[in-house]
Order: sequence, then structure tokens, then C-alpha cells
Amino acid sequence: MAGLSLPARHVVALLVAVVSVAVFVVPTLANASASGSPSSLPRVPLFKKRVTLALVRAVLRERARQLVRNAGSGRRVANEGDDLEPDHVALNNYLDAQYTAEIGIGTPPQTFRVVMDTGSANLWVPSRKCRFSIPCYFHRKYDSGSSSTYEEDGTDISIHYGTGAMAGFLSRDVVTVGTVAVQHQGFAEAMKEPGTAFILAKFDGILGLGFMEISVDRVTPVWYNMVEQRLVPEPVFSFWLNRDTEGQMGGEMVLGGVDPKHFTGEHTWSNVTRRGYWQFAIDDVTVDGESAGFCQHGCSAIADTGTSLLSGPTAVIAEINQAIGATGVISQQCKQMVTQYGPMIVDLLQAQVDPEKVCQQVHLCDDGENHLKTTTSSSSSSSSGLGVMEVLVEHGEEEVKGRAWELKVVGDNEPLCKFCETFVFWIERQVKLNKSKAEILEKLDKLCDHLPSPRGESVVDCRKLDDMPTVSFVISGKKFELTAHQYVLRESQGGQEECISGFMGLDVPPPSGPLWILGDIFLGVYHSVYDFGNERVGFAPATPVPT
Repeated sequence: MAGLSLPARHVVALLVAVVSVAVFVVPTLANASASGSPSSLPRVPLFKKRVTLALVRAVLRERARQLVRNAGSGRRVANEGDDLEPDHVALNNYLDAQYTAEIGIGTPPQTFRVVMDTGSANLWVPSRKCRFSIPCYFHRKYDSGSSSTYEEDGTDISIHYGTGAMAGFLSRDVVTVGTVAVQHQGFAEAMKEPGTAFILAKFDGILGLGFMEISVDRVTPVWYNMVEQRLVPEPVFSFWLNRDTEGQMGGEMVLGGVDPKHFTGEHTWSNVTRRGYWQFAIDDVTVDGESAGFCQHGCSAIADTGTSLLSGPTAVIAEINQAIGATGVISQQCKQMVTQYGPMIVDLLQAQVDPEKVCQQVHLCDDGENHLKTTTSSSSSSSSGLGVMEVLVEHGEEEVKGRAWELKVVGDNEPLCKFCETFVFWIERQVKLNKSKAEILEKLDKLCDHLPSPRGESVVDCRKLDDMPTVSFVISGKKFELTAHQYVLRESQGGQEECISGFMGLDVPPPSGPLWILGDIFLGVYHSVYDFGNERVGFAPATPVPT
């Protein structure tokens, strides 16, 4: 649909996704909860407000009200032999797009609302010294002069995102999450926030829960220090994200274990395939039980609490969007490509030309590389792209620095090359099914109608949710299903309901890709456990609001 604008909550959602794309472990999940009953674990409850159009508009105009809870009351510090007591900290779930916690920094604690992000590893908040970056004026700022436990560092730090860069300097202070007080924690005081889009963000900063390997400048993550300072009963944490729009609790993060009230059955475990993000292998992606065909040689996924949507290879997202009747906004360009190059590509593949060489032979790819190979590396770093007409991600020397993503266009032929490689993926599957040339071109033309727009959004018919297929992710041999009511996002726009596909095209070139990012749409349906010592992540069906 031409001219479609992304709803407010998803502008924020994409912002979080860009900012964001833990943890030493217990021998078994049973041990994680056995060492202390669920009531003895530190926990971070999230509370949800009912979303109305008026609220959305107000959020775009005004700052969120600051919470008044004193995060420093009864803070826990490391003392040998201390029993760890339960802890509840009020958190916000903003529009199912941001799950944030109220933390304290300094003595007495200065409170900040931060995204609890499994897709990054650094902590940063705005600095009181930030005077020339407009977003800083819309958020709470850390004042080192008001803290008796402040320790000067001063090292410059910069974290790059698609919307810009966070630039500032390092400091150390006491960081309090609930009643857990982490001593001498390094964090960044932001002097420049990454883009004016942060004016709209309902969080002040980010608290990363990823591995040290992606920590910019190797700053020790907050979670590592919690474990090292023996502030949690077990080196494991878990997330329960409530997607019930009628519920008051937005969810809960449990530090040091799990809460059995938050899930049913047993967790299915998958080993971390690359230390950095919580990255693991997925066996397949299916639509109504049929394989999408993109993981024959393996696929990787990231469990990312800092991302609200589900992102995956554009070619697969287009097929999913076709199955659910979603429409994008770049179909005309795609159809022109089908008319001009489709017959040649079909002929070459039917003649059994190497699929990786086809786009070179039709002179649409000139770099000798295939960006949509279905090979993956278990030790590679992750990156991101934004659809077939958009830019690729290049890590370069920033590879080990977390989400230091530099976005750029790679050559004049790049968009055409990406289109071609997407076509090759689609056509190759049809050739294997012995489809005729006419059938293949007709199928290709229809798929063009369902490519996601460069910004990711695709609209579906709200009246047909019950008829839409189930989309499943196969992890460690087990299917994790999502129904249309779970993966379609419903909005009220101008008094009318609008439904948007929760799937966003994202092309990650080899060796890092193909890559899926399982954000809050998935993590709201499935309770997640992050087990660092065994380097694995677990999923189980999430329960409704615990009684």
C-alpha cells in the first residue's frame, strides 16, 4: 500500500530493534529453582497500561511521567553467607514495544528507565553534561556530582546504530536493579544520543544482558558483575513478557532463576552457537506445516528482548506475507524485474546452472558474491540489513563491538543484485517441484505483491485473522507455533482498526546469515531462560497472568 506510514508503536519498536539486534549457568533448570524457591529469587515485574489512541498521541507529544519509586531502599550488597531475599521492581511495558526497568545509579540512587536488552551488553544513560544533543533534554540525566560513590574514568566511548551514534565517556558507580546493588559498575554517560528518533523513546538508556564479547570497549556487563559479586542465587535469568492487553502486569524478569508460575511444561534447550548475542540454531521455519525451505544448510536466530518484531530473510518473509495476505509497497519494482529477467533466470536454473552463478550470468551481480546463501557459521558475528531495496550491514573493524552497525549501500548494482538473488531462491524451489516456466513466472509475480516495504511494514485484513496460517519455528526438534492473533499487530487509526504483519524483512549476508531475530512477539508467547554457564537458551509456553 503506497504511502503507508508505520504506526507510532512500531516506529518505537523499530527504534528498539536498531538499538538492540546472559547468564553463567546452572547444571539443570531444576537446580536453578531448587536452590531457592521462586519466592526467594530477585524478580523484576512489568506492569502494563491499557493502550488508547489518545495515549499514543500523548506519548508522541510528551515525556513519560517519571516513576517515584526509590530504587535504593534496602539495597543488597555482597556479604558472605547472606541469604538472598526476593525483590520486586516496578517496570513498564510500553505498547508491547518496549519492556523497561527502573534502575538506580549512584548514592543516593538516581533513577533511570532502561530497556532490558538481551541483544547488547553495555549500560548507558544520558549525562548531565549532555547539552548539545536534543534527545538528552527529553530524558533523565546522570549527575556524577550528586553521587558519593562516583568513580571517574573518562575514557571516550562510541556505539554506532543505524540511526546514528551514542557518544560519551565511561564512569563507574553503584548500579541498583531492584535491591541488587552492583559495586564499581562501569557504564557510559551519553553526551550524544543516536538520532533525533530518541526524542520519542520512552526509555532513558539501555542495560545490555548479552555476552562480554559484544561489549563495546570490553566494559564488564552488569550481569557479569552480579554473578561475580555473588548477588544472585544462581547465574541464570529469565523473562516472562505479558501480551495480554487487559493485564496490569507487563511481565517479569527473574534474576537468578525462574518462576514456575510463568510457564507450563518443560523448557526446550538450544546451545548458544556464538558467544555475543543469545544466538542459537533453528532447524526450520514452517508455514501451515510446510517448510519455508530456507534452512536446508542451517539457520541461526537471536533471542532479543530489545526487539519487538520478528525479523527474517526477506525472501521467506515475502512467502509468509503472501500466505497471510499481507501487502507491501515495492511490488511494482519487483514485477518489472520479473518481466525483464524472470524468463532468463528460469531458463538457467532449469538448465541446472549453479544458483550462486545465475545472477552474475544475467549481469545483475558483479561482485562475485551471493548475499543470500543458506550457509551459516556458528562462530560468526551477527549483522543486519533492511530489505531487498535497502542497505547491507558491514561490521568491518567493529565486529566485536556489539551492535556497532554501519549501514551503507554496497555499489550501484546492489538493489538489483538483491532482487535477483531473492528470485533465484524462489525459482530454485519451484524448479525442484517440476513446475513449468509459466507456472513459475506466475508464482513469482504473485510473490512480488507481498514483499515487505523497506521500512518493514505490511498490512493484512483484520477480518481474516482466523483464516491465516500458523507460522512455526523448529528449535531442537520441537515446533514453536505462532497463530495470526499472536503475530499480527492490531492498531486503531482514525477510528478504524488496522492490522500489520509482525514479520519484517531483514537480510544478513554470509557468513553471519541467514539470521532470524526473535523479538517480543515470540518471547511473549514463550517464556525464555538464559543460562550462561551451559551457554544455552530455553523456551517453554508462557502462562497468562499468574494469580
